[in-house]
Amino acid sequence: VEVDALSEREVVRRVAVALEAGKGGRIVTPNVDICRAVATDPALEELVCTADLVVPDGMPLVWAARLLGTPVPQRVTGADLIWSLSELAARHGWPVYLLGGPPGVARRAAGRLASRHPRLAICGVHAPPYHFDATPEGAARVRRMVVAARPRLVFVGLGFPRQDRLIADLREELPDAWFVGCGAAIAFAAGTVARAPRWMRRAGLEWVFRLAAEPGRLTRRYLVDDLPFAVRLLAGCLATRISRR
Repeated sequence: VEVDALSEREVVRRVAVALEAGKGGRIVTPNVDICRAVATDPALEELVCTADLVVPDGMPLVWAARLLGTPVPQRVTGADLIWSLSELAARHGWPVYLLGGPPGVARRAAGRLASRHPRLAICGVHAPPYHFDATPEGAARVRRMVVAARPRLVFVGLGFPRQDRLIADLREELPDAWFVGCGAAIAFAAGTVARAPRWMRRAGLEWVFRLAAEPGRLTRRYLVDDLPFAVRLLAGCLATRISRR
């Protein structure tokens, strides 16, 4: 997975320039779990690597880039972009759509975003049922709702790869909009799921905080699947750096 060496501020600037020119795009924020999925599925690799912006959501990716001698400025998360891009949208009057989360969560997130940015125009919120895309009709219904709202910025928090497949389809129908596959960012913005303290995020320990908060859901994902992959990733990057010497 190749990532763009951009800070959060630079991502916002790129999106602003594109929107002002009437051009859309999509942002993927891969973390260790996404990279693990991509490593064994060429279709998912293409889904990630064909995005207009790919920025690392996860400190292991930042560390891996440093080990390879190709550092990135910082970790850029969907949970942060939902706030900074909403601020951008509020300044320019670009309508925003929130898609995802449990029932009521997207609406609550919209309220909190609007309270911080009173000029923010929320043109729609929707929490589709978990298996909405099990049939072509269900997926088409959700796409019609988003298209009808005519957003310029869409946050899609349905988890990878479901959110990114939906975004790829929506890009064809809304070519002048930007889409962010943001995972749990809508729940974070709503305040229904707590984020780790800033020092834990900077130290690469946010996963420990989330594991403690949701052990039933995240234990296997973090400890059985992602942690060994992260170790192999960093070890491989270190070996590559040594071999270059």
